[in-house]
Amino acid sequence: MDERINVVLFEPEIPQNAGNIMRTCVATNCALHMIKPFGFDIESAKFKRATTNHITWADYKVYDSFENFRAQNEKQGDFFFMTRYGKKSHSGINFAAVAPERKIFLVFGKESTGVPYEILLSYLDSCFRIPMAENCRSLNLSNAAAIAIYECMRQLNYPDLSLVEVQKGEDFLESYDEALKFKN
Repeated sequence: MDERINVVLFEPEIPQNAGNIMRTCVATNCALHMIKPFGFDIESAKFKRATTNHITWADYKVYDSFENFRAQNEKQGDFFFMTRYGKKSHSGINFAAVAPERKIFLVFGKESTGVPYEILLSYLDSCFRIPMAENCRSLNLSNAAAIAIYECMRQLNYPDLSLVEVQKGEDFLESYDEALKFKN
């Protein structure tokens, strides 16, 4: 795992969320770190279906605890925690200021309770949130992760991502009418 941007799921509970986040990681060339315990079996067909089989291409690693994850990664990069208690917005974190040789770890808590307060207290300056209406507690985890991942990518100018359609070709829309003429 040598990706610059790393997504960390602390004790994910819902397979569909973890699967969607895994797919987003594949689409953005991010490494995925998953900290146990999980609320699902990562080897199950149900989880693999939730990833839409992107697990095949995913760069992911599983850890037994946050302490184990921290011990293996803290010296390599900077940790940023999404939490409803963050006092900076996701766009208020300057990810571009992280030294290029250091990794960026975006940490997301479990759906029911988030990241434990004891962990967050050690990283208060690295906590952020997505601004939302005051009567809304949170967004769906996979949606929130996608927002944060793409904000980080935007600030780094979308490293190693294509800004044009590759599979059908960059000029697919422009040539679509021509293709229809030949079918008729």
